[in-house]
Amino acid sequence: MVEPAALDPALDPALDPALDPALDTATSRPATPMAMFSAFNRLALQGFGGVLPVAQRELVDRLRWLTPQQFLELLSLSQVLPGPNIINFGLILGDRFFGGRGAVAATAGLLLAPTVIVLLLALSAAQFRDVPQVAGALRGMGVVAAGLVLSTAIKLAPGLRRHVLGLPTAAALVLATAAAIALLRWPLVAVVLGLGSVSVALAWWRGAEPSSP
Repeated sequence: MVEPAALDPALDPALDPALDPALDTATSRPATPMAMFSAFNRLALQGFGGVLPVAQRELVDRLRWLTPQQFLELLSLSQVLPGPNIINFGLILGDRFFGGRGAVAATAGLLLAPTVIVLLLALSAAQFRDVPQVAGALRGMGVVAAGLVLSTAIKLAPGLRRHVLGLPTAAALVLATAAAIALLRWPLVAVVLGLGSVSVALAWWRGAEPSSP
């Protein structure tokens, strides 16, 4: 396996710790597009019920290609773009490190093995879909998937303390978003355009405020 190389701010000014103190825990980067393909392929093969929880553990905790704050920022951008969020995430991260080659490598890693597995399962699905044990297993995996998503949210929450909005405002927006989707059942588009626009406007306003002497 190709070991990740040390971060080089000269290759990407956005990775310069002098520009962002939150980068001081991201200590490596993929050495080649193939290393990125291998990492995202591993994510896809572990991502039963969703890849994002595995992505957070692998990319932030194990490989240290991203800090928690960077992961949260890329995830936010991936969520508001059209298409599957993990595909958007892979495209953005791959492009950050290797341009178009990295974007293709990350996307191929995410899609290649799962596509083959799903096609094989689809060929045999008709034979087992009425078996009670199979239906029960799928329902049980749904509970595990919900737990994985919740654990990812909990692990990402400390990153809100560094957010430009401040912890109270950021937490209020998180709760408002959860309530709008889970309780009020607003359409996702309405939530993104409504609360998302409010969040962006507040962040821009706070960022534009002159710093105290």
